[in-house]
Amino acid sequence: MLRWVILLTFIGICAGAAEQKRKTVKPNPLSKGWGDEINWVQSYGEGLSKAVRSQKPLMVIHHKDECPYSQALKKAFVANDTIQKMAKDEFVMINLVEEAMDKNLAPDGYYVPRILFVDPSLTVRADITGRYSNRHYAYAPEDIALRE
Repeated sequence: MLRWVILLTFIGICAGAAEQKRKTVKPNPLSKGWGDEINWVQSYGEGLSKAVRSQKPLMVIHHKDECPYSQALKKAFVANDTIQKMAKDEFVMINLVEEAMDKNLAPDGYYVPRILFVDPSLTVRADITGRYSNRHYAYAPEDIALRE
Protein backbone atom coordinates (compact mmCIF):
# COMPACT_ATOMS: atom_id res chain seq x y z
CA MET A 1 0.00 0.00 0.00
CA LEU A 2 2.81 2.38 0.92
CA ARG A 3 4.45 1.67 -2.45
CA TRP A 4 1.27 2.74 -4.26
CA VAL A 5 1.07 5.97 -2.28
CA ILE A 6 4.73 6.73 -3.04
CA LEU A 7 4.25 5.85 -6.72
CA LEU A 8 1.15 8.04 -7.07
CA THR A 9 2.91 10.90 -5.27
CA PHE A 10 5.88 10.58 -7.63
CA ILE A 11 3.59 10.56 -10.69
CA GLY A 12 1.78 13.64 -9.37
CA ILE A 13 5.08 15.48 -8.84
CA CYS A 14 6.27 14.58 -12.34
CA ALA A 15 2.98 15.68 -13.91
CA GLY A 16 3.11 18.97 -12.00
CA ALA A 17 6.68 19.59 -13.12
CA ALA A 18 5.75 18.89 -16.74
CA GLU A 19 2.81 21.34 -16.52
CA GLN A 20 5.07 24.02 -14.99
CA LYS A 21 7.61 23.50 -17.78
CA ARG A 22 4.91 24.07 -20.44
CA LYS A 23 3.88 27.39 -18.84
CA THR A 24 7.38 28.84 -19.06
CA VAL A 25 7.52 31.68 -21.56
CA LYS A 26 10.49 31.69 -23.89
CA PRO A 27 12.42 34.95 -23.94
CA ASN A 28 11.46 37.12 -26.89
CA PRO A 29 14.52 38.98 -28.22
CA LEU A 30 12.30 41.79 -29.55
CA SER A 31 10.92 42.46 -26.06
CA LYS A 32 14.30 43.64 -24.74
CA GLY A 33 12.92 42.86 -21.29
CA TRP A 34 9.63 44.82 -21.65
CA GLY A 35 7.40 41.72 -21.71
CA ASP A 36 8.03 38.40 -23.42
CA GLU A 37 4.32 37.58 -23.91
CA ILE A 38 3.75 40.74 -25.95
CA ASN A 39 3.93 40.47 -29.75
CA TRP A 40 6.61 43.06 -30.55
CA VAL A 41 7.29 44.31 -34.05
CA GLN A 42 10.85 44.54 -35.29
CA SER A 43 10.81 47.93 -36.99
CA TYR A 44 8.92 51.19 -36.96
CA GLY A 45 7.77 50.61 -40.57
CA GLU A 46 6.45 47.18 -39.67
CA GLY A 47 4.65 48.71 -36.69
CA LEU A 48 2.95 51.33 -38.86
CA SER A 49 1.90 48.69 -41.37
CA LYS A 50 0.51 46.42 -38.67
CA ALA A 51 -1.34 49.34 -37.00
CA VAL A 52 -3.14 50.08 -40.29
CA ARG A 53 -3.99 46.41 -40.93
CA SER A 54 -5.16 45.66 -37.37
CA GLN A 55 -6.73 49.09 -36.70
CA LYS A 56 -4.91 49.12 -33.35
CA PRO A 57 -2.79 52.05 -32.19
CA LEU A 58 0.99 51.71 -32.19
CA MET A 59 2.77 52.28 -28.88
CA VAL A 60 6.37 53.37 -29.43
CA ILE A 61 8.65 53.09 -26.40
CA HIS A 62 11.99 54.88 -26.74
CA HIS A 63 14.56 53.80 -24.17
CA LYS A 64 18.26 53.19 -23.60
CA ASP A 65 19.74 50.12 -21.95
CA GLU A 66 22.15 52.14 -19.84
CA CYS A 67 19.57 54.74 -18.72
CA PRO A 68 18.46 54.26 -15.09
CA TYR A 69 15.13 56.01 -15.80
CA SER A 70 14.45 53.66 -18.71
CA GLN A 71 15.34 50.66 -16.56
CA ALA A 72 13.02 51.81 -13.75
CA LEU A 73 10.13 52.34 -16.17
CA LYS A 74 10.76 48.94 -17.78
CA LYS A 75 10.67 47.25 -14.38
CA ALA A 76 7.33 48.91 -13.50
CA PHE A 77 5.92 48.17 -16.98
CA VAL A 78 6.76 44.47 -16.69
CA ALA A 79 5.52 44.17 -13.10
CA ASN A 80 2.07 45.55 -13.90
CA ASP A 81 -0.22 42.77 -15.18
CA THR A 82 -2.87 45.23 -16.40
CA ILE A 83 -0.34 47.13 -18.51
CA GLN A 84 1.11 43.89 -19.89
CA LYS A 85 -2.34 42.60 -20.88
CA MET A 86 -3.28 45.94 -22.46
CA ALA A 87 -0.01 46.04 -24.38
CA LYS A 88 -0.56 42.49 -25.60
CA ASP A 89 -4.22 42.83 -26.56
CA GLU A 90 -4.90 46.46 -27.49
CA PHE A 91 -1.74 47.82 -29.13
CA VAL A 92 0.83 47.13 -31.78
CA MET A 93 4.04 47.37 -29.76
CA ILE A 94 7.60 48.43 -30.52
CA ASN A 95 10.43 49.43 -28.26
CA LEU A 96 13.32 51.30 -29.77
CA VAL A 97 16.82 51.70 -28.41
CA GLU A 98 17.86 53.58 -31.54
CA GLU A 99 15.89 56.57 -32.75
CA ALA A 100 13.52 56.10 -35.67
CA MET A 101 14.12 58.38 -38.63
CA ASP A 102 10.59 59.82 -38.33
CA LYS A 103 10.99 63.28 -36.76
CA ASN A 104 7.32 63.10 -35.68
CA LEU A 105 8.45 60.68 -32.96
CA ALA A 106 10.45 63.43 -31.26
CA PRO A 107 8.01 66.36 -31.20
CA ASP A 108 9.65 67.87 -28.13
CA GLY A 109 13.11 66.30 -28.15
CA TYR A 110 15.15 63.10 -28.13
CA TYR A 111 15.02 62.15 -24.44
CA VAL A 112 14.42 58.73 -22.90
CA PRO A 113 12.29 57.13 -21.74
CA ARG A 114 9.66 58.48 -24.09
CA ILE A 115 6.36 56.83 -25.10
CA LEU A 116 4.30 57.99 -28.05
CA PHE A 117 1.11 56.64 -29.53
CA VAL A 118 0.38 56.51 -33.25
CA ASP A 119 -3.24 55.90 -34.22
CA PRO A 120 -4.22 53.66 -37.15
CA SER A 121 -4.51 56.72 -39.41
CA LEU A 122 -0.73 57.09 -38.82
CA THR A 123 -1.12 60.27 -36.76
CA VAL A 124 1.11 60.74 -33.71
CA ARG A 125 -1.28 61.48 -30.85
CA ALA A 126 -0.12 64.82 -29.42
CA ASP A 127 -3.03 64.76 -26.96
CA ILE A 128 -1.74 61.69 -25.08
CA THR A 129 1.04 63.01 -22.91
CA GLY A 130 2.60 62.52 -19.52
CA ARG A 131 2.61 64.94 -16.62
CA TYR A 132 5.84 66.80 -17.35
CA SER A 133 5.65 70.22 -18.98
CA ASN A 134 9.19 70.12 -20.38
CA ARG A 135 9.09 66.49 -21.64
CA HIS A 136 5.53 65.79 -22.74
CA TYR A 137 6.04 62.12 -23.60
CA ALA A 138 8.16 61.14 -20.59
CA TYR A 139 6.77 58.70 -18.07
CA ALA A 140 8.10 57.54 -14.71
CA PRO A 141 7.28 54.29 -12.88
CA GLU A 142 4.85 56.07 -10.56
CA ASP A 143 2.87 57.32 -13.58
CA ILE A 144 1.63 53.79 -14.29
CA ALA A 145 -0.61 53.94 -11.23
CA LEU A 146 -2.09 57.23 -12.49
CA ARG A 147 -3.12 55.65 -15.82
CA GLU A 148 -4.97 52.62 -14.43
